[in-house]
Amino acid sequence: MKVTFKIWRQENRNTKGAIKEYKVDGLTEDMSFLEALDHLNELLVLKNEKVIAYEYDCREGICGQCGVFINGRAHGPHDNITTCQLHMRSFKDGDTIVVEPWRAASFPVLKDLIVDRSAFDRIMEQGGYITAKTGTAPEANAILIPKEVSDSAMDVAACIGCGACAATCKNASAALFASAKINHLNNLPQGHPEAHKRVQEMTYQMELEGFGSCSFTGACEVECPEGISITNIAEMYAKYTKAKLFG
Repeated sequence: MKVTFKIWRQENRNTKGAIKEYKVDGLTEDMSFLEALDHLNELLVLKNEKVIAYEYDCREGICGQCGVFINGRAHGPHDNITTCQLHMRSFKDGDTIVVEPWRAASFPVLKDLIVDRSAFDRIMEQGGYITAKTGTAPEANAILIPKEVSDSAMDVAACIGCGACAATCKNASAALFASAKINHLNNLPQGHPEAHKRVQEMTYQMELEGFGSCSFTGACEVECPEGISITNIAEMYAKYTKAKLFG
């Protein structure tokens, strides 16, 4: 299998980047997309050229590190998968594949396809935790939680923090990410003590990081590899209003 990669190359955040073309042969349909990039890097090493920098960790769709735009879509042409779960059988022999880093002012490019997503970490620092007594684990049925509540919390807990939502949004809004993290904890009884503080401080930090406002276009939900619903954003804003009025 032979394809043409057009990949964004940029030395660091202070230099100007550009798309560079690579014709790559020797690929197979069973290769993952990251394995195809690995193969390209091996060819570059043999030519004494600089390898392409890109992020990955688990390669199992869990860590959220591998996100890139592939032919204009976050994580590639399929819904509800991450870049590392994409395989070359999704492309045809002879295809041209354009690979770019996330595009958002709050995600500056560090090198090639790697962006700085520490803004998400700083949002989490403002409320992505609960007050819990240390010691042995409590008895499983000590706190009874209705199934619909636990289901809603676990649905948003699936967020892997990849950044596709903010990178895809025309406003570069991180509202889907923030709402997932806020609703995950605020909907559970263990998260209630910090509920009002959490929603106010995490949304405030989101603004400080330079993310835009949500205009409910729904692009974030479409590109989210976990399929997290934008109804969570409306729920977050309702919680925010309640916290400002009664918190």
